[in-house]
Amino acid sequence: MKKFINKLGPGLLFAGAAIGVSHLVQSTKAGAEFGFGLTWALILCNFFKYPFFLFGTKYTYAAGETILDGYLKISKIILLIYFGLSLITIFTIQAAVTIVTAGLAIELFGITDNITYWAFMIIIFSYLILMIGKYKLLDNLMKFIIMILAISTFIALVSSSLNNEIIFDFDQIIPKNSEGIIFLAAFMGWMPAPLDISIWQSIWTNEKIKIEKKSNYNTAKFDFNVGYIITIFLGLSFLGLGAFVMYGSGDKFSESGAVFASQLINLYTSNLGKGMMIFIAIAAFTTMFSTTITCLDASPRAMSKTVDLLKFKRFNDYNSWITILAIGTIIIFIFFMSEMGTLVKIATVLSFLTAPFYAIINYILMSSSFIPKKYKLSKWMNIYCISGIIFLLFFSIWYITLI
Repeated sequence: MKKFINKLGPGLLFAGAAIGVSHLVQSTKAGAEFGFGLTWALILCNFFKYPFFLFGTKYTYAAGETILDGYLKISKIILLIYFGLSLITIFTIQAAVTIVTAGLAIELFGITDNITYWAFMIIIFSYLILMIGKYKLLDNLMKFIIMILAISTFIALVSSSLNNEIIFDFDQIIPKNSEGIIFLAAFMGWMPAPLDISIWQSIWTNEKIKIEKKSNYNTAKFDFNVGYIITIFLGLSFLGLGAFVMYGSGDKFSESGAVFASQLINLYTSNLGKGMMIFIAIAAFTTMFSTTITCLDASPRAMSKTVDLLKFKRFNDYNSWITILAIGTIIIFIFFMSEMGTLVKIATVLSFLTAPFYAIINYILMSSSFIPKKYKLSKWMNIYCISGIIFLLFFSIWYITLI
């Protein structure tokens, strides 16, 4: 068991980053509002995005560098586009995941109901962990968090299914009104995660290689697959929780992080009993805390690497960017809290619309001359990737034509 756990690393960090807003918020809302009607979207997104996430690991082993280095080899413009898109979204995404974490902390720990205070504490706590422990501490911490998350979520799911009296027909649907379509875009955009997280996966893999000299691609692929399977399982679990507990009740979740957290905990405990509160609260909090800390680690790594590759002389180190991200997120809490809902929608929809861009670039990179023969894509993987690109393009164009 110890040997098995030691093999895991970047794959669980991927799971930690992915299992957040997309699962706790979006999947739960999907189940609450549509029952199991959007299961198709969850499964198809996970299926068609898989190879493009995997390429973050595969390219790093194939080329001995991060996927950002590969972007620069294709074109400097690609790297500049990534830098621009990241600047638009990193502060909003960090603020969004932290505010939900803070709301859950209020429900779990009490102490104070000031959500800004809790958000500030969580950012500072995560910042100190990452500055002191660096990658190795994050790697070890995430193994513990994901284990707690999986166990507590599974217990909550089994309990909710046993206490459920609604008979579901499992008919799959596509929302017809604009509100439903926007939600579907956000759901698909962040399920299991935005595609640019393949860049984070590449950077974490590179860090793992530096620490463990004997690592190999097959072990890394196994690690990634374990993390990916966990994200799918928990995505379906949270969708099931939302459906079993809330579907047909006529209630809707609030856009406010604090109110949403309270609704989530209260809904589950009122339906499953007060005895389940601890499992629900722990599952929800560990979900969001894992996302908060992995995002706070990965975005600065990606931005510092990008700035360094673009030959900018300032802010080209991890410490500068993690400090900038922490301060920028706190500023959003203080001055832009009332606009949080709008900022999150912009970030999620942008993630949805940019998915084809990252899919195409990652595919071009893995099909390029930079890749050694042993890592070249097979015929079936090429078909798989092209199908995924068509899927992502189709839904992006469909969304643009309807909104």
